[in-house]
Amino acid sequence: MGDYADPPETLVAKLRPICLALPEAYEEKAWAGTRWMVRKKTFAHVLAVDRESPPVLAKAHELTGAANVVTFRSEGPELEMLRHAGHPYFYAGWGRDVVGLVLDDDTDWDEVTELLTESYCVMAPQKLVALLDRPPPVD
Repeated sequence: MGDYADPPETLVAKLRPICLALPEAYEEKAWAGTRWMVRKKTFAHVLAVDRESPPVLAKAHELTGAANVVTFRSEGPELEMLRHAGHPYFYAGWGRDVVGLVLDDDTDWDEVTELLTESYCVMAPQKLVALLDRPPPVD
């Protein structure tokens, strides 16, 4: 591969209903892969990388071969936990709040749904976030 590339369409098809279920979310083709946005702000981006990809992602999660990854936004204590959790999570290397997740056969899709919904909430206006049926924050 040697660069960022498009992930398999089957993977995009798994992420699509998660992302498009969110208010005013839309999908577009990115420079590589597919991204989902709200009000021109990306909250999820899926792409394929390998050890020859630009170093930020390849080194971030110590790739030994090709992988499909989704990047998303996080904040607060969850951001710090995800940035330091190790495989399958990694700090994307750009943006203070961008985290990545390697998508493979062991991926917990309920967790992906939760993470992408939270990413949407970081990027979306509060009036759109208020439309979501979310549990109240735990103090």
